[in-house]
Amino acid sequence: MRLLHSLAKTHASFDDPNLVPHAGLVPVMALAQRAGLGGLVAEHVQPGGECGVNAHLKVPCLVAGMAAGADSIDDMGLLRHGAMPALFGSIRAPSTLGSHLRCYTWGNVSQLEKAGREFLTELARQAPLLPGAETLAFIDIDSMQKRVYGHHKQGARFGHTKIGGKSLLVRGLNALAAVVSTPLSAPVIAATRLRGGNAASARGAASLAARAISTARACGCTGLLIARLDSAYYNAAVIGAVRRAGARFSVTVPMNSSIRAAIASIGEDAWTPIRYPRAIWDDQLQAWISDAEVAEVEYTAFASKKGQAVTARLVVRRVRDLNKKAGAGQDELFPVWRYHAVLTDSPFELII
Repeated sequence: MRLLHSLAKTHASFDDPNLVPHAGLVPVMALAQRAGLGGLVAEHVQPGGECGVNAHLKVPCLVAGMAAGADSIDDMGLLRHGAMPALFGSIRAPSTLGSHLRCYTWGNVSQLEKAGREFLTELARQAPLLPGAETLAFIDIDSMQKRVYGHHKQGARFGHTKIGGKSLLVRGLNALAAVVSTPLSAPVIAATRLRGGNAASARGAASLAARAISTARACGCTGLLIARLDSAYYNAAVIGAVRRAGARFSVTVPMNSSIRAAIASIGEDAWTPIRYPRAIWDDQLQAWISDAEVAEVEYTAFASKKGQAVTARLVVRRVRDLNKKAGAGQDELFPVWRYHAVLTDSPFELII
């Protein structure tokens, strides 16, 4: 078998109106319908203006488009290709969907978030979304900035973000998100928060963590629940909210004099060598590492805040700083270490 035409002149297309380009949406939207997506949107989401009507029909269109790979309003036209209108009713044009989204205010986004949380809870009842959640589940919280260009975009602010490894000041929206997962499942979004683009990472994280834990519990995460956070969320309010909600925490600790003193108190015989099956990237060293040492010590964080002190395990990983190693032909008199510390009340042995 061989190709009879040159690749530069080959063009494939179809014009059969009975073909369905995205038949996989049938089970996806059937599950969404059983979980009550349209009804929840109708109950909670009420955009204003002429284009804000029928949110219970337009939001499922947007969900279906994104599930099929659309990443812009123009891409929503894929819902009308071929025989798609024969499979799905109430499909709206891309321009209609774009006008609908432009009617959303800051408050409408919060309404949509509430509908999303309740939809996730019902979805977990309809499908094995989080297998093993009755034993162990994780909540990961982080923020991201989405660049926007419209001058009237509500909540848009100038904030710092990294593009191509460089820190830039761009105008955008800052989204805070919490995802829940288990060792046997992929992560799903449990809670979101839309903020100004100049918002600090930890702003609103305490209440969002409590809401995410509540949603995770409603989704069947009845076992051990551990919230994992980076150093931007190392503060008494966030850790306190996690513990009050009945979950454990694991948070990266920024280096300060108190942390350095705690690490210095660890005896040399307490360090355990570890070898990673696969090399991991170390942000401090900007290099791949395969060997490290790990130890732990008890540490009390936020001791200066009355009634908010937290005593937990300070788990520390250290690796050799090869950038400061002795030159060729010289012996290393004192090794130079780089430290990465995590404060946690998890009962597990952590290898970090």
